[in-house]
Amino acid sequence: MTSDQPVSPDLPEPTPGGTPLEPGGPPMDPAKPDKPAAPVEQPKFTRAAALWSALIMGFLVLIVLLIFIAQNTMSAEFAFLGWHWSLPLGVAILGAAVAGGLLTVAAGTARIYQLRRAAKKTLKAARRS
Repeated sequence: MTSDQPVSPDLPEPTPGGTPLEPGGPPMDPAKPDKPAAPVEQPKFTRAAALWSALIMGFLVLIVLLIFIAQNTMSAEFAFLGWHWSLPLGVAILGAAVAGGLLTVAAGTARIYQLRRAAKKTLKAARRS
């Protein structure tokens, strides 16, 4: 018989000083209580994640619009400033929505341009003083 301790693959190897080893870490000191583990940080919401989310939402909206257009194929008569034409109802409503979106983008672009000009003037005035 030998005085060697049995070795198990599940347990860490004993150390010469008798201090047990923490699996995958430094030796534990029996005099000090264990510190609580540091909280794991959640991944940050990045611009790439926002872009990915926006793309997914855009494709879902596109699918809904395609279904809407496919189900509203009945032709409708339109007149505007003397022009007369006929379009499928779904296409006409989609065209109106796109035109409204472009109008909103134009107004937003003009406002952003105004704010940038005002910010540049303020920055120049602050640098002079």
